[in-house]
Amino acid sequence: MMDIIKKAKKPAAGVISVGVFLVLFLGIQRLVVPKYADGLPEGNFTAEYYDETTDHDVILIGDCEVYENIDPICLWSEYGITSYIRGNAQQLAWQSYYMLEDTLRFETPRVVIYNVQALVHDRPQKEEYNRMTLDGMQWSPVKWKAIQASLCEEEDFLDYIFPVLRYHNRITGLQKEDFTYFHKRKKVTHNGYYMRIDVLPVSKSDVADISWLPGGEKEPAGENPGGQEDPYDIDDPWGEIEEAHADEPELQSDTITDKKRRETFGRLPMEYLDRIRRLCEEKGIRLILMKAPSLAPRWYESDNRQVVEYAERYDLPYINFYDLLEETGLDYEKDTYDGGLHMNLSGADKLTKYLGKVLAEDYHMPDHRKDPRYASIYRQKEKFYQDMITVQQAELERFGEIRSY
Repeated sequence: MMDIIKKAKKPAAGVISVGVFLVLFLGIQRLVVPKYADGLPEGNFTAEYYDETTDHDVILIGDCEVYENIDPICLWSEYGITSYIRGNAQQLAWQSYYMLEDTLRFETPRVVIYNVQALVHDRPQKEEYNRMTLDGMQWSPVKWKAIQASLCEEEDFLDYIFPVLRYHNRITGLQKEDFTYFHKRKKVTHNGYYMRIDVLPVSKSDVADISWLPGGEKEPAGENPGGQEDPYDIDDPWGEIEEAHADEPELQSDTITDKKRRETFGRLPMEYLDRIRRLCEEKGIRLILMKAPSLAPRWYESDNRQVVEYAERYDLPYINFYDLLEETGLDYEKDTYDGGLHMNLSGADKLTKYLGKVLAEDYHMPDHRKDPRYASIYRQKEKFYQDMITVQQAELERFGEIRSY
């Protein structure tokens, strides 16, 4: 009898040992993965979508030009339109396609809006931005394909399966936020919208100018005409990026000077734009192309012409906000927090109100504000929205800058 018990204990002990190892392994992995709490919130954007409890009539995809310029809570309060932004910093065309594919695992919106800025990038750009976009995706065949499409030359697919292999060196530099947000990361967006209420006028900007826009008068403020300089420097979440590679990827290798403008977008981004279009057609979704009015990187006439021609070829609406500055009332002296690169809350709401009017009148988006299924949930969202405004106002008064978001 004792022999039988001893024999039974051996496999049980083995299972327990494996279980303990897995718990420790996953715990350490969770601990060392960046939490993106303060100073670099963009790394949390992708994962927040999976906490949603309602569907959305409108899904927006793209890079920072969509998540900093369109405000889904404003769309709700003004028009009762439910929407979500699945965008990330420097989200490339193929990543936007897989974000859409991932979204369609859970819901089928009436309209998808794609911001076209990333069409200027024809190859993977930089690991940090891949990580901020892809690490938060739930594992599925979609994430598998998104990683394969996005890998830079120096990256290893295995590091995405086991992030601890990439972040192991952080074990000696853990911070308070790594423990505070061990179980659940800090919520930083409003249905994917990244809010900033502060103001930095374009007249005080060294990285953007409006002289190339119709009616623009401002001359470049710095030594960099055309806004080709790094518009803002991000902190490296791993502490391993060499100074020589610290440029903002959105203005990196694909930014073209006046002497060498982009005449055609690359094969890869156009292939994925086609895939976005075909996927929307298959699902009965109306696709709208959009260009936000960011002043850098510069949007050349050759860029715009290609989007116009594509939209005409496939009968797609194209909303170019550069052409709508008067209609929206956008003011680059008041409505941007970083000198014209992205809109602050005031600017985002002006763009959003125009977009909402188009969606309501031209695409007959339903008004859900009287629907109790949505109303109670959006009351909570509006409270979080107002609470963040209050926090940012208090930080501006106390520190002269926003620190928490």
